[in-house]
Amino acid sequence: MFFALFQIIAILLNVAITIIIVQAIMSWLLAFNVINLQNDIARAIWTTLDALTAPIYRPIRRIMPDFGSIDLTPMVVIISIIILQDAILPPLGAALIPLL
Repeated sequence: MFFALFQIIAILLNVAITIIIVQAIMSWLLAFNVINLQNDIARAIWTTLDALTAPIYRPIRRIMPDFGSIDLTPMVVIISIIILQDAILPPLGAALIPLL
């Protein structure tokens, strides 16, 4: 049971990384005016991605210093997720398996 739970958590963390990367690429495309928000599809995708990532970014943006136009928040979140996946979840799972 715990193994399945850890697999679900790992999948959700991978999906979160993918969403963050897609949003970062889309923000670059918007910044360089390759796409614009006057397009309904682009605006819908951007709004959805922003709604998904804003709750994750908000607490980190409060802590991080302002770097002007450079937003390092996605990188901090991705590094945090990777640390969670590789350094925290495996020992936690190994500690819970003997309890079964």
